[in-house]
Amino acid sequence: MGRTRTYRIFLSDDEKKKLHNTIISKKTCKTIIRRCSILLELDENASAHLTQIQIAKSYGVSKATVSNIVRAYVDGGIQAITSIKRNPKSNARKKADGRAEAEILRIACGPAPEGRCRWTLRLLEKQVRLELDEPIGRETIRRVLKKRTSSPHE
Repeated sequence: MGRTRTYRIFLSDDEKKKLHNTIISKKTCKTIIRRCSILLELDENASAHLTQIQIAKSYGVSKATVSNIVRAYVDGGIQAITSIKRNPKSNARKKADGRAEAEILRIACGPAPEGRCRWTLRLLEKQVRLELDEPIGRETIRRVLKKRTSSPHE
C-alpha cells in the first residue's frame, strides 16, 4: 500500500490558463514546458489524473523531479514553476575575469616563442601560468580565444 500524499494539487481555471499560455509560448524553454505539463497532469480537479510515478515515466523524469515540482508549486505557486533560478555564487562562475582575459589575449597576440611559428594552447597555458598568479587551464584559454573574432596567429 502506498503512502498518502502530503500535498494535493487543485489548480484554478486562471492557473490552468497561465500554464497553457506558458506552454504554447515560443520563448519558453523545454524545462519550463515540462514542469507546466507535469503540474497540469497532477491537477486533481481533472477527471483522470495519474500518479507521480506514472507521470515520471511518461515524461522521462525521475520521481524526485515530480516531487520537487509539487513542492515548488506549494511553496511558491505558479511563479516558482515558470521561472528558473540561477545561483550566481555557484560553481558555474567564470574561471577567467576580464583582467585575466586581457592578459591571455595580450600574450596570444604577441610574438610567438623562439623556435615556434605560432602559439599553441599548451605554450599559452605555460606562459599564462608564469605571468599570472592564478593557474588557468587550457580549456579556459581556448574559450577566451574563441570568443574573440580575430585569431591569435593573425
